[in-house]
Amino acid sequence: MHTLGKTAVLMGGTSAEREISLLSGQGVLAALRSAGVDAHAFDPRGRELGDLRREGFARCFIALHGRHGEDGTVQGALELLGIPYTGSGVMASAIALDKVMTKRVWLAEGLPTPRWLRLDAGDQSRERVRTVPDELGLPLIVKPPREGSSIGVTKVDGYSQMQDAVTLAARYDPDVLCEEFVEGPEVTCPVIGEGATARALPVVRIAAPAGNYDYQNKYFTDEVHYHVPSGLPAAEEAEIQRVVLAAYRTLGCRGWGRADLMIRSRDRKPFLLEMNTSPGMTGHSLVPMSAKAAGIAYEQLCLLLLASARLDAPVAAPRLDAPAPPVPGV
Repeated sequence: MHTLGKTAVLMGGTSAEREISLLSGQGVLAALRSAGVDAHAFDPRGRELGDLRREGFARCFIALHGRHGEDGTVQGALELLGIPYTGSGVMASAIALDKVMTKRVWLAEGLPTPRWLRLDAGDQSRERVRTVPDELGLPLIVKPPREGSSIGVTKVDGYSQMQDAVTLAARYDPDVLCEEFVEGPEVTCPVIGEGATARALPVVRIAAPAGNYDYQNKYFTDEVHYHVPSGLPAAEEAEIQRVVLAAYRTLGCRGWGRADLMIRSRDRKPFLLEMNTSPGMTGHSLVPMSAKAAGIAYEQLCLLLLASARLDAPVAAPRLDAPAPPVPGV
């Protein structure tokens, strides 16, 4: 058996992206097993995370997407259990899943992201919603700030569509993010590693039917064309990779991640949309596609990521059957 020890592939979970997570997890599980890793599927929706300790798992490959998987909560539980895991730690995971917080951090560091405003749960009256296009212009994008896979996202072309777009996004998140629409090509760029040694993989240019890169087209059709090599001028690709590495490091990401961007056609300036800290690993997913272009096969990528599993603060985890320590002053 592999020296990486008994490994749990966390997949499924409870988020709106459960279906995609199961596809990612099954791909990773098969790859790790084919490489000789003692890997097992683990779905937190039906299992207690404490079972990971009780069953002697040495590390976890996180293939969960969205809330309760990519947002720092599972990462925090694994920190307490003392089980190393793939991907970013608690803080970077929590910030990156929240697109509003991500934008605030990026803007503080001078990184480019489209203009935006947030409508919190108490600020979504019909009158308020109708004023958003006055501030951001049309078209614009309306989405839940803490979901992925294009779930609940609407491109709004006119005032009359705003209310329905906000209502849809609010089904997934009480807050709603409204964002300036950047007209131009959509690209994505993965990163692997940590800190000064992190490196950007090749940029993938996405050409979706009528520009509609939605949930269905992302995962369940072959209508979308992915270009890797991207076909962009070398200087443009290098600038995108530079911006993405800065975005990744600024958030404190580690292990791996994938930034999504738009390139503004009129001046070719890249704008950061979001950072995915537990990207998809399905047959349609972009990180494996980019890695392959860099000479890294899917199985090799999975092993590389699993080998990078670690804790934010490695300390001896308490035994689950140990008595609770006394509370001072009680």
